[in-house]
Amino acid sequence: MAYTTYAGVKNYLGITSSADDALFTTLIDRAQASIDNHCRRTFEAGSDTTRLVSVEDADGLTLVLTDDLCSITSITNNADGVTETITIDTHAITVPRYDTPYREIKMLGSVNKIWDYADDPEEGISILGRWAYSTSPPANVVDVCVRLTEYLYRGKDTGEGTSLSDDTAMGILDELGSLVKL
Repeated sequence: MAYTTYAGVKNYLGITSSADDALFTTLIDRAQASIDNHCRRTFEAGSDTTRLVSVEDADGLTLVLTDDLCSITSITNNADGVTETITIDTHAITVPRYDTPYREIKMLGSVNKIWDYADDPEEGISILGRWAYSTSPPANVVDVCVRLTEYLYRGKDTGEGTSLSDDTAMGILDELGSLVKL
């Protein structure tokens, strides 16, 4: 999914014509990719994907997530050919507990379980969820995407403002970095 729509950008620019709708879609994609690359994260996940996570702590109670995770559909603990589904709040908790993105998943001491794996701790746990900062982009990310798209659009005729690595574009991106917890 895109962080903004061509309708949102056109509204921001005061444009009513549909002549450049396809161009706006392309420029929004470029702006979004630049935001993700600059901040080294994805701010929105449109669907669930499965990732394998390594068990890295010695006691087997904590999964350390190296990527942002904002929603968990299921967690599967695979050990010795036995597949066990782990449920948040019944078997484990997220860290932080009530905010995203999650950085860790800790097994509750009261359930007498550990994160287990069949052969190697690398990629021993399967998590199905939304791997991103949030399920929808924060308002400041949307704003920066609109502004970057505007910048690219305004530069289309003059040849200026077509690079997302020049000083103006980098200033817009740097502003985002100070607004979002990185």
